[in-house]
Amino acid sequence: MFRITVVDAIIEKEGKIVLVKRGGELLKGMLAIPGGRLEGKETVETAAMREAEEETSLKVRLKEILGVYSDYDRHIRHAIATVFIAEPIEGKIKAGSDADEAFWIKPDEIEFNKLAFDHAKIIKDYIKWKKKKGTYWSTK
Repeated sequence: MFRITVVDAIIEKEGKIVLVKRGGELLKGMLAIPGGRLEGKETVETAAMREAEEETSLKVRLKEILGVYSDYDRHIRHAIATVFIAEPIEGKIKAGSDADEAFWIKPDEIEFNKLAFDHAKIIKDYIKWKKKKGTYWSTK
């Protein structure tokens, strides 16, 4: 089976991260980390910055790779995700593209059962990463 490649960006600032409420048909209304598919000949880095801006109106700088998530069942379309940690460098948060809302939230205030895909695992890995830097993946 063909698998797609996606990127996600955990955008952090002052102890908060950005979540979006999904507006597209796939898992509409659920919360997610900003992200999406690569287009054309994009690198994962370029795609992560583009997707972050499209969904949140924030230009970001990528700081780190949190990890690569490739568990076959992590995503309805069996996508493989590279997840970045980013910081905003320009713009004001505003939903765009296929997001109905975009907002800042403290990680400990997130309702993990409302997150799409495996984003609960990814955010929990991010919380661990904040205490002890490392690289995470589906089976770790």
